[in-house]
Amino acid sequence: MLPMIIPIASLLMGVSLLLLGNGLLTTLLALRGSLEGYSDSLIGLISSGYFFGYFFGFFLAIPLLRRIGHIRAFALCAAIAAGVVSLHVLINNPWVWIALRVITGTVMVILYSIIESWLNNQATPSSRGRIFAVYMVVNLASLAATQQFLRLDSPMAFTLFAIAAMLVCISLVPVTWTSLAQPVVSDVKRLSLRKLFKLAPVALAGAFLSGVVMGAFWGLGPLYAQKIGFDSNAIAMFMSCAILGGALGQVPLGRFSDRNDRRKVLLWIAIAGTGISLAMWILPDTYWLVLTLIALWGAATFAIYPVSIAHLVDHLEPGDALSGGSTVLLLHGIGAAIGPAIAGQMMELMSANALALFYTISLAVLGLFTFKQLALAKKRPEEAPVDPAPFMPMVRTTPTVLEMLPDEQPGAANTPVHPDHTPPLR
Repeated sequence: MLPMIIPIASLLMGVSLLLLGNGLLTTLLALRGSLEGYSDSLIGLISSGYFFGYFFGFFLAIPLLRRIGHIRAFALCAAIAAGVVSLHVLINNPWVWIALRVITGTVMVILYSIIESWLNNQATPSSRGRIFAVYMVVNLASLAATQQFLRLDSPMAFTLFAIAAMLVCISLVPVTWTSLAQPVVSDVKRLSLRKLFKLAPVALAGAFLSGVVMGAFWGLGPLYAQKIGFDSNAIAMFMSCAILGGALGQVPLGRFSDRNDRRKVLLWIAIAGTGISLAMWILPDTYWLVLTLIALWGAATFAIYPVSIAHLVDHLEPGDALSGGSTVLLLHGIGAAIGPAIAGQMMELMSANALALFYTISLAVLGLFTFKQLALAKKRPEEAPVDPAPFMPMVRTTPTVLEMLPDEQPGAANTPVHPDHTPPLR
C-alpha cells in the first residue's frame, strides 16, 4: 500500500488541506451568520449559493484547464478561494456572502476535479480500487477533523477565518510541487435524465433527495446545533459524529446492497433515516442523545448517494458509467442547492427543530417513491443486471472520481481523463 501512496502523496495532501479549509469555512459561516443576526432563511440562501456555484464550475472547468493547464488552474482557483475566505470577515453583508459562496463553489469544483483527474491518471487496473478507497478515507477524515478547529476560538473572531484561508492557500504547495504528468482533458457526453429515469428511477430519486438532505445538513447542521444550545466544542462534536457515523455506516450497508436488490436496501435506509429524523424532531435536545441520533442519522443518510450510484451503474453499459454519473451528479447538485433554502425557511417559520422535520419529510418522500417503484416492478419486473457493480463507499465529489472505480475491463484506467463535474461534499 505504501509504495502505491508515495507517488500520489502530494495530491492527497493537497486535497486534504482543501477539505480542511473549505469544510471549516462552511461550518463557520452558518455559526457566524447566526451571531451576526442573519435570519435562518437567509443563512439557508447563503448555503445554497455554494452549490449554485458548482453549476458555473461545471461549465468553466474544461475550458480553463485547456487554456492554462492543471497546475496553473489549481494555483488560480486556490488563490481565489483563499482570498474569498477573508472577504467574509471584511464585508459583513449577507447578500455579498451569497455572491462569495457562489464564487467559492465555482472554484472548489474545479480544484477537486483537478486532483481527481491526476489521481485517476495515476491509477492502474490493479490499483484503482485502493486509490479510490484511500481518497475517500482522506475525504471523510478531513471533513471530520476540520470541525475540531471550532474549539480554538469564537466564530466572531478572525482566527478561524484566517486558519481556513491558510489551509486553502497552503494546499497550493504540495500540488504545484508535484512532478506528476498532467492528464489529458476531453469532453464527456452526459446521458439524458429521461433515459436514466427509464433505466433506474430509484437511483435518480436517491441522488436528488440525498442532495436535498445533505445540502441542508452541511449548510444548516451547525446552525441547528447552535440554536439548541450547543457551544463551539459541542457543535464540533455534533458535526464530527455525523461524518464518522456516515463513514462507518457505508461499508455494511453497501456490502448488504451488493447481495440484495438495491432498491429494497434504499427503501430500508429511507425508513431508518425517516425514523431517526423523527426522533431528532420530537425527543429532548440532550447532549448525548443528540450526538447518538446524529451519528445514527449519518450512518443511514450518507449511504444513500453511493448506493444510488451503484444501482445506476448496475443498469448502464460499461462505457456509460462516467457520462451517466455526470448527469446524476448534476441532479444531486440541484437538490443540494434547493435543500438549504427550503430548510432555512422552515427553521425561520418554526424553530431549529424544523431541520429534523425537513429531513423527515425528504427521506419519507424517498421511501414512498421507492416503495411505489417496487410495487410497479412486481407488475413489470426490472431486468436484473448481468454484471452488478460492486459498492464502493464514497462522498459526492466530481464525475471524474467514477473512473477510479474498479472494473473488469483491462486498461480501463488508461482512458483519457474527463474533468467534467458537478456539485461536492465537499
